[in-house]
Amino acid sequence: MNMMDNKIILEFIRKLYPDHDFVPLHEPYFGGNEKKYLQDCIDSTFVSSVGKYVDRFEEMIREFTGAKCAVATVNGTAALHIALLLAGVQRNDLVITQPLTFIATCNAISYCGAEPVFIDIDRHNLGLSADALEAWLAANSVLEGESCYHIGSRQRLAACVPMHTFGHPCQIDRIVEICERYHIPVVEDSAESIGSYYKGRHTGTFGKLGIFSFNGNKTITTGGGGMIITDDDELGKLAKHITTTAKVPHPWEFVHDMTGYNYRLPNVNAALGCAQMEQLPETLANKRETARLYQEFFASLDGITYVSEPRDCVSNYWLNVILLSNLEARNVFLQQSNASKVMTRPAWTLMNKLAMFSKAISGDLEISEDIESRLVNIPSSFRQ
Repeated sequence: MNMMDNKIILEFIRKLYPDHDFVPLHEPYFGGNEKKYLQDCIDSTFVSSVGKYVDRFEEMIREFTGAKCAVATVNGTAALHIALLLAGVQRNDLVITQPLTFIATCNAISYCGAEPVFIDIDRHNLGLSADALEAWLAANSVLEGESCYHIGSRQRLAACVPMHTFGHPCQIDRIVEICERYHIPVVEDSAESIGSYYKGRHTGTFGKLGIFSFNGNKTITTGGGGMIITDDDELGKLAKHITTTAKVPHPWEFVHDMTGYNYRLPNVNAALGCAQMEQLPETLANKRETARLYQEFFASLDGITYVSEPRDCVSNYWLNVILLSNLEARNVFLQQSNASKVMTRPAWTLMNKLAMFSKAISGDLEISEDIESRLVNIPSSFRQ
């Protein structure tokens, strides 16, 4: 691919977003009842973590995903932190995850006092590789009773956190099956995959728990917000209790029965979420049409690969992904696109390359390193 190809790509992106002088990567779309619900929330004076919109937002997530329980939190990181605690992760444990992920995944593991173990990704879905996971566990773990331990460090392998990267579902059924054999609970990092399905089932509903993020740049947004989902009623009740500072219900007394967290989503944010959920089917259809146009366009260009939804999947296409031929081509495209006011970004720096995780246990990360060097996210906003 050459500079002329880059120019053609940028011209095509501008045709998709003709009303933008600066084309953002993913801006929120407020085309429904957002202002109405926010005004109603303000008029009610219930703007903090208690209110009808919090309850309604949780109900809408339950209905949309099919999960039995949903607990709204202040952000996706908080949701993942609590989900890991509920899965039984403790200090000095190990948690298996992928190196190609947002920092929040590893931060949540660190909040528990645990350490990440990095396993390579699948080239086709950009999420945790089921093959690599199975091979690594066979070579590096041992079962003792109902627990699994890393042979070298003797630390407990307490959980596995696969991520549905950029909204593309990973092979979550195989990952869960493998982890069940090794007595390792799965916590799905579905932060980016609201509206994504694997074999007809919504992401986040395969593991012991799952989480979503509703940050300002996600498919739907509450400004800042997250959600824990689970089919375990007891875990759902405990999630709500812990995220509400573990306060024992009482009309006036302040009694707390365990260490809790002030992690509940405010009503004012949930009001935004309710309006966004009402538009979610339209939003997903809009984004899938954008993905179709991108796929058709990039099929005619050499030296560049458009990442389409994997087999047996329906992706929300949160952020569209292209793979350039090499690191140099990636860097040239990033420089030229951003200089032309078309926002693009590379993959996150692999977690194992960050100072705080540089000594973490890792498998062979060949595919992760290759994808990191070539991946670019391109504009993916709702098109009006």
